[in-house]
Amino acid sequence: MSIVHNKPAVALFGGSGTIGQALAPLFAPQPFRVVGRSLSQLQSAFSPYPGADLAVWDQANPETAVAALQGIQTLVYLVGVPYTDFRLHPVLFEQVLTAAIKAGVQRCVLVGTVYPFGFATTSLVREDHPRNPHTFKGQMRKQQEDVLLAADAAGRIRGTILRLPDFYGPKIPRSYLSSLFQAAAQRKTAQLIGPLNTPHEYVYIPDVAKTLLRLIDEDGAYGHTWHLAGAGRITLSEVIKLVESISGRHVRKFVAGKRTLQLLGTFNPLLREVAEMHYLFTQPLFLDDSALSQLLGPLNKTPYPEGVRASLKAEDTNP
Repeated sequence: MSIVHNKPAVALFGGSGTIGQALAPLFAPQPFRVVGRSLSQLQSAFSPYPGADLAVWDQANPETAVAALQGIQTLVYLVGVPYTDFRLHPVLFEQVLTAAIKAGVQRCVLVGTVYPFGFATTSLVREDHPRNPHTFKGQMRKQQEDVLLAADAAGRIRGTILRLPDFYGPKIPRSYLSSLFQAAAQRKTAQLIGPLNTPHEYVYIPDVAKTLLRLIDEDGAYGHTWHLAGAGRITLSEVIKLVESISGRHVRKFVAGKRTLQLLGTFNPLLREVAEMHYLFTQPLFLDDSALSQLLGPLNKTPYPEGVRASLKAEDTNP
C-alpha cells in the first residue's frame, strides 16, 4: 500500500470502479483514500496517483471497513455489485455506513440511480418525486437510500444522495453505449438495447466526477437528495449517427427489445436481469437538476458530440 504523509479527508469506497477512477485525477496531487476489495486492482488503477492511499475491504469481515475509514471525514460510496446480485446493495451499504459511523466519519455521499422511482409520473423528475419502485432492483436501491436517509435523520452521520441517469464515457464497460463505441473502433457488431427512436438521456462520467468533487465540500448538500441530468434528450438512433459521422464508419448492429432479452435471458442470467429494467427504454425517465444547479452554480454538461468523440478515441486500438 502507498504511504502518504498528509492525512486524507475523503475515502472513495469502491473507488476502483468507473466514477472512482474519474475522480482520481481531480483529487491529485492531494491525498485521498481509495478502498476496494482487491489490492492488485487498486494498485493497477491508481499507480499514477502518488496521493492515493490504498486500503482493502473484505466484506466478510466488517472490521476491515472500520479500519479503512479511520481518520476519514467524508465517505463517497461507489460500490458496485453484479447486476445478478442486486440484493447486496442495501446489505453492503449498511455494513459500510455502520463502519463509517464507528470510525467517526462525519459525512457520506451515496451515488444512486433513477431505479427507486419506478415509473415517472411527471415529465421531469424532481427530488421529491414519489419513490414507488416496481422492480426488484428499484426496491434494493430504495432500501439502500433509506439506510442513509434514516441515519442522517437520526443524526448519526450527515448524508446526501446524488442520483444519475444512464451513463457513458471513455472506457466505461458497464455503459449501455460501450458496445457501440467498441464496434465502431474494432469493426464489430454493436449489441444494443432498443427501441432506437425513443428519447433517452445519458450523463457523461467525467461530468459526474467534476460535480461530485464540488458536492463533497458543499455543506448545504447534506441532509438532501440531488439529481444530475444528462446533456439533453437523445435517441439511440441519433447516437448511432453521431458515432458513424465521427468515426467515418458504418456500424453493424444487433438491437434487442424486451422479448428478445427475455428469450436470451433463458440462457444468460445477466440479460434476464437487464430485461427487468427495459421499461426505462420505452418509458424513459428524465431528471430535473435545477435544484443542484441552484446549489452549485452552472453544472458541467459535455455535449454528446464531444463525449462520443472522446469515447471513440479511447476505444481506438491504435492510438
